[in-house]
Amino acid sequence: MGSFGTTEIILVVAVLFLLFGASRLPQLAKSLGQTRKAFKEGMREAEEEEKAAQLNSTSSAPQITSMSDEALMEEMRRRAEAKQS
Repeated sequence: MGSFGTTEIILVVAVLFLLFGASRLPQLAKSLGQTRKAFKEGMREAEEEEKAAQLNSTSSAPQITSMSDEALMEEMRRRAEAKQS
């Protein structure tokens, strides 16, 4: 049921000729093609921007450093004292 038969296609083309005339149909087809191309380009750009945003968000995550336990405890004390001040 999802495909058109020959009769349906001929009927649609005949209605288009009656509505728009033979001279306007090439312009209409060109306009539809340009619109479709612009839509696809916009979708591609949106996908690229989304991928770039995902890469930026993963790369800006805090990194784990190799601190000794003593250095870590000293940093925790320093931050606690700074909070109290």
